[in-house]
Amino acid sequence: MTEIESAVVVFILLLASTGIGAIVRPLLPEEHKARETVQLVQLLVGMLVTFAALVLGLLTASAKTIFDTTNNDVRSYATSIIELDRAMRDYGADTAQPRALLRSYTAAAIASTWPNEPRPPGDYYPAIEPSKKGDDLASSALGALLSRAQQDVRMLAPTDAYHRQLATEAAARFEQLIALRWKLIEEAHGSISYPFDRILVGWLLIIFLCFGLIAPRNALSLVTIMLGALSIASAVLVILDLDTPFTGPIMIGSQPMRDALYYQSR
Repeated sequence: MTEIESAVVVFILLLASTGIGAIVRPLLPEEHKARETVQLVQLLVGMLVTFAALVLGLLTASAKTIFDTTNNDVRSYATSIIELDRAMRDYGADTAQPRALLRSYTAAAIASTWPNEPRPPGDYYPAIEPSKKGDDLASSALGALLSRAQQDVRMLAPTDAYHRQLATEAAARFEQLIALRWKLIEEAHGSISYPFDRILVGWLLIIFLCFGLIAPRNALSLVTIMLGALSIASAVLVILDLDTPFTGPIMIGSQPMRDALYYQSR
């Protein structure tokens, strides 16, 4: 289920919960509609609203932190690609093959991770079908490109101290690049605990059920409840979208990777 679909489901559930409360209200005995009972329900709603607001705020802050961390990691990843390409370029013609593989990897990663953006020009990289899970960087085809390039670097046979130093540097940068790649793959999956997320939705359903029990039956009350449900659903959308940085309307920008590809193409 996508982030937008999840938000729509939450919106519908909140309205349905309110509708159930409105339907049940006329069926309650008169003693259940007493002033003391209504005050108790209002007190419970206030307590749950406080808890829900606190949890939503914490989830938003956590998701925003994850998004910012992933964004910085993408920039570090692009920087590592540039530095690796520079080290191989300084080595000389023997690294032409691994440099071509690294450039092909960068272009393919851009095309598959950001499928809604223009693809890098040219046909020198494989066409990889984008994944709906947002884990395109974990593609086995992309991993194979990096593995072949790394193997070529390991097979270099430097003939002097200068080239030995560059070969060692290139091998170390390859290890750093692969470590960053797996870090991005893990961050792409998100970190929100879905059982906890469902508990939060349960709290919200109880709150809107109580709204249906105590709200007066008029157009203003209906509009207010609908706007509240829409606001909650939009907050859920933002949280889920920030928690999955490579999918949904809010995505990590591709510009750092495009800058790395431009540097490799010079």
